[in-house]
Amino acid sequence: MWIVTIDPEKCTGEGKCADICPVEVFKVENGKCVVVNGDACEGCESCLAECPNEAITLKEM
Repeated sequence: MWIVTIDPEKCTGEGKCADICPVEVFKVENGKCVVVNGDACEGCESCLAECPNEAITLKEM
């Protein structure tokens, strides 16, 4: 199981994480990316590679 969080102060809402995520963990809402399906995260880390602001944290539980 993976825990995904986004630091809203670092997120600029570009949506690259939402575009790259194969299981649709993220969504852009009100100009920020948010976790909407965190339980589906497979830990592939593609979102980490795409986020230009290092706003995403991924932890294995």
